[in-house]
Amino acid sequence: MPYDRAGSWSPEAGMPAHARADAALIHRLEDDLRDHMATVRPARYRHSLSVARTAEQMALAYGVDPLLARVAGILHDWDKVLSPREQVDLAVRLGIDLGVDMDLVRPLLHGMTAACHLPDRYPDLPAPIWQAIARHTVGHADMTPLDAVLFVADGVEPCRRDVPAVHEVRELVDARAPLEDVFWSSFRHGVSYVIATGRYLYPGTLDTYNELVLRRGTTQG
Repeated sequence: MPYDRAGSWSPEAGMPAHARADAALIHRLEDDLRDHMATVRPARYRHSLSVARTAEQMALAYGVDPLLARVAGILHDWDKVLSPREQVDLAVRLGIDLGVDMDLVRPLLHGMTAACHLPDRYPDLPAPIWQAIARHTVGHADMTPLDAVLFVADGVEPCRRDVPAVHEVRELVDARAPLEDVFWSSFRHGVSYVIATGRYLYPGTLDTYNELVLRRGTTQG
């Protein structure tokens, strides 16, 4: 059995050095998330851990770095502990400008704000993590595989209700459909939800939608 330096059995003691370092990073970030979120937003805390594990599983299936996916999942909703007013104020202080009244796009801001200020707290984490976090609320016409994994995992993790739109995306994931198709399904269902509920649709989201439609050649039918 593997033992740690104190003589206690540890499943990580027998791991290669890089695997131990990865496990230590995950534990550190999960501990930080618990201290930051578990008391004030327990449901969001459970969601974040669930997204992280779902993203890791998707990453393994789609040839994406599973460590980056899990870390992005752990941190993606970090700023959800803030009140709506605090989220808007933070975005303004960070110089985020979406070209519209910030109160109209407040639900989109937490990914962008986290991606702006968390690198100061975690300077050892690579830039692709922050891009995926910034894009998980708005999407982008040029999503990387990591971006797409986090975006989809956020919508299909097991804590989400199995409504028809979510069920469809989960089936695509289970069938190992091409990642770009899985992202497209998740993204367009998100747009449909905003429209169906009569909410404000950020013009940048519409631009992304139209660009993806043109690229996919789905302008007809």
